[in-house]
Amino acid sequence: MAGTAYVIGVGMTRFEKPETTDRPYWDLAREAGGAALADAGIGYDAVEQVPAGFCHLPSTAGQRAVYELGLTGVPVYNVNNNCATGATALMLARQFVASGLNDCALALGFEKMKRGALGAGADGGAAGAGGAASPVARHYGVMAAAHGFERTPPTAQIFGNAAREHMARYGTTAEQLAMVGAKNHRHSAHNPYAQFRDVYTVEEVLAARTIHRPLTKLQCSPTSDGAAAAVIASERFVRAHGLADRAVEIAAQAMTTDTEESFASGSCIDVVGAPMTRAAARQVYAAGGLGIEDVDVIELHDCFSVNELLTYEALGMCAAGESGKLIADGATTYGGRWVVNPSGGLISKGHPLGATGLAQTAELVWQLRGTAGARQVPGARVALAHNIGLGGAAVVTLFRR
Repeated sequence: MAGTAYVIGVGMTRFEKPETTDRPYWDLAREAGGAALADAGIGYDAVEQVPAGFCHLPSTAGQRAVYELGLTGVPVYNVNNNCATGATALMLARQFVASGLNDCALALGFEKMKRGALGAGADGGAAGAGGAASPVARHYGVMAAAHGFERTPPTAQIFGNAAREHMARYGTTAEQLAMVGAKNHRHSAHNPYAQFRDVYTVEEVLAARTIHRPLTKLQCSPTSDGAAAAVIASERFVRAHGLADRAVEIAAQAMTTDTEESFASGSCIDVVGAPMTRAAARQVYAAGGLGIEDVDVIELHDCFSVNELLTYEALGMCAAGESGKLIADGATTYGGRWVVNPSGGLISKGHPLGATGLAQTAELVWQLRGTAGARQVPGARVALAHNIGLGGAAVVTLFRR
């Protein structure tokens, strides 16, 4: 890349339970995008390109959403990469700027979802009988060969089976998995944008309704409505507009997709994305000249509690099999080595697929600016975001202030 890209403005809506408001998706996008532009102190007429991410809406919904911000005729790209859609939009905006093609781009993500469990793909289709049409049929085929296919929500099933494998292989306990849910619900109590702000004990997380053993409802991310946005600019733009006081550098970013390693072992741990995350993390650390030891605060893709533990290991925060001990030791909350998901994560903040990766960006920008209020991680200077989608895509981003 020819230059450095900076986040100069972020914004998001509160994440809400689907079908509880009559706000159309373009109104959510208007709020989030407008907030990001206001945060940057610029008008929409400064934006040169817009990648707009969503999964559950019609084609060209990106244009309809962006029209609420202005009718300047700039290119709008409709982005869909399953649960990694938001970070994919961010990556495109960064590439536009870092390549020298543009000085200012807007990454926008939004979603209107239905109540109930998420299906096996962005279209909500299950991958059991008839699953051959699903783009993630191969992933669910690996699971079915090892564990069968049960009458439980398919995404909870594949991650729940990854948890069972981790427990059998390493002795990880149900209590350690529940600690992830309890931590993230506790963190979200201070986040006004979070879908849920209730605090639960580990015992209450364990006692909640089982979705797919060992995962209970309080260890699973909900479906959500919401939007988030980030304005990305070049160093030249930052200087010209006097924005150094709010600019956060994107120090490095990488996206990986599935390789043979995802499928060869027959393990759900691999098929839900651990190899992709490892590969993306290695690329980012090498490109950014930073390691996990330099990171202060992390927003990672805790779609289910087990995925937070798997991601600890894939990011190099601990050795394989030691993530249960890491959460039990308090290493990933305030007062520990890192603060992971200060926003409440997907489990408690919510998970509107197209917006999730950009909501992670908003939280980390606030953390690095020192403006996160009661959620503030003291002295945060380096942050990492991890956004993953089955099918598959893993995006890891390093931010530096």
